[in-house]
Amino acid sequence: MPGPSGWVPGCERGRAVSNAVSIAEVPHLWRSVRGRGSEGLEWEPVRGLTLPLVLLAALTFLVGLGRGAITDADEAFYAEASREMVASGDWITPFYNYEPRFQKPILYYWLTSATYLVAGTTEWAARLWAALAGVGLVLVTAAFARRWYDEGVALLAGAIVATSFGYYSIGRMALPDLPLTFFITASIWAGLVAMLDEPRDQTRWVVLAAAAVGLGFLTKGPVGAVIPALVVLPVVLLERRSLNLTLGQLGLALLVVLVIALPWYGAMWGRHGTAYLEGFFLGDNVERFATDRFNEPRPWWFYGPVLLGGLLPWTPLALVWVSPLWRFLTRRQDIATVELRLLLWAALPLVFYSISVGKQPRYILPVLPPVAVLLAHSVLDRTRDWRSLDGARVRVRRPQAIAVGAGAAGLVLVLIAIAIRRAQPLLINVSDLHTTAASVVIGLAGIAVIAAGASSAWRQVPPTLALAAAVSFAALQYGALTGSGDDTVEQVARAVTSARTSGEEVGTYHVFVRNLVFYTGVRTMDLITEEQLQAFLEQSPRVLVVAPTEAVDHLEHTTGRRFTRLAEFRYFNEAGIRLRTLLLPDPSRDLTRVVLIANR
Repeated sequence: MPGPSGWVPGCERGRAVSNAVSIAEVPHLWRSVRGRGSEGLEWEPVRGLTLPLVLLAALTFLVGLGRGAITDADEAFYAEASREMVASGDWITPFYNYEPRFQKPILYYWLTSATYLVAGTTEWAARLWAALAGVGLVLVTAAFARRWYDEGVALLAGAIVATSFGYYSIGRMALPDLPLTFFITASIWAGLVAMLDEPRDQTRWVVLAAAAVGLGFLTKGPVGAVIPALVVLPVVLLERRSLNLTLGQLGLALLVVLVIALPWYGAMWGRHGTAYLEGFFLGDNVERFATDRFNEPRPWWFYGPVLLGGLLPWTPLALVWVSPLWRFLTRRQDIATVELRLLLWAALPLVFYSISVGKQPRYILPVLPPVAVLLAHSVLDRTRDWRSLDGARVRVRRPQAIAVGAGAAGLVLVLIAIAIRRAQPLLINVSDLHTTAASVVIGLAGIAVIAAGASSAWRQVPPTLALAAAVSFAALQYGALTGSGDDTVEQVARAVTSARTSGEEVGTYHVFVRNLVFYTGVRTMDLITEEQLQAFLEQSPRVLVVAPTEAVDHLEHTTGRRFTRLAEFRYFNEAGIRLRTLLLPDPSRDLTRVVLIANR
């Protein structure tokens, strides 16, 4: 593949090579050395990458997927809107809480609603397509890593994606962000291959890229096309200075995008008029990017810590980049074509989202796949033995970056284990036995990683960390995040259903404002202010309200009125966890008492 002069990865190992040949020959020599130089790699991948990666991804995304209630967060929008789609039979306009929901396109609603029809309305069904997108993303990452590097990098890059906290946390929620990330990643990869790698079946790659763009557009709107264009066009212009596509292929790509994305938008325009299109494209997209209408303003560096946290527990291994970065800054090393391509792939969306006013952590999920490939390549480069030009085998010593990175990664897992055990008084729906078992499993996994990095088996750090992370995520799911019984919102929903003897209206005040409707099937009124709460309870018909006990106590004190308390519950809001919560858990402060009341 033509491109600027590159360097043979491998620090000092590359010096003998670069001194013996011209710079222009280095990329070709690298391919030759790469094919011969893996004899010292103790974790040698088999040719079939799919099965081990699918099994690993299943531990992260699929095991225990149905455990835990639909959270009182954005996933309630998609889970409930899909339920109402099945109940109403309206597969064009999404409804949430029995009112039109225009904020997002239709694809995730369609997929989830179809799953409800087959498997029933469950938490598992609501989250399935997010989890499957996670598995697909693992395989796509491995595919382009294998194409541009080798099977070892492909296997490790896929494992990093499968066991990164950012994907684990989002892949278990009924949200379209991971499917969008899958489509964006597939479209960028296919677009770059079609325009730069000159494959024999170029038109197929063009169609694949266009189909992924169309599906991304149908998942979350214009961002499904903007991010791929933001990456592909600069990279292509930098490497080739031309698109390398015929007018026929460009026309075919545009046709594929329009056929996939346009019909539903056209149907919505026909049903709701231009007000919908203006509200969605200008309001939900332009204003979401340029104003704080939907998300509170955050500093420009907001995504830096998010990226580091999303890559955990692999983040400490990024120490392997320190030496190459220093050599690049001191002009002793150039960046190879593929590395530059992946750097732009990661950096351009990161800059784009950093410029925006409304920031959300999950927006930068498309940045992680190229970062995973770069990290996998650098880590394996430090664990392989190589042969010099005269055929002599060069034995690699244990790099400090691998040893220190493994120690820090293992320590992260150990600290998580300690935090889970300390937080046990707050995990009211999880038994003490399950919490203790989870802490032990995660702690032992962290110790195994530390031991691998400190021992003669340091080459086994990558697979050890991958398995440790996957096992830790499973233990976290079963021993901390979810219990074997019903969550608080399910208990409250049963109490509401039992108390509604005459079709009473139901209000929520500062708790379960989004997910209660999923479990009751009853429209709920979101009461935002205390004045709204008071006015709702002053109605002449009997009404029900779910609210924090403290808020009801305060309202009774200020109005001098007493309400009928039908049931009371303890509630721990995982979304409200802060560092203080983990370091100094206090049930009196961190647990909320929730009460179901009636005005008469």
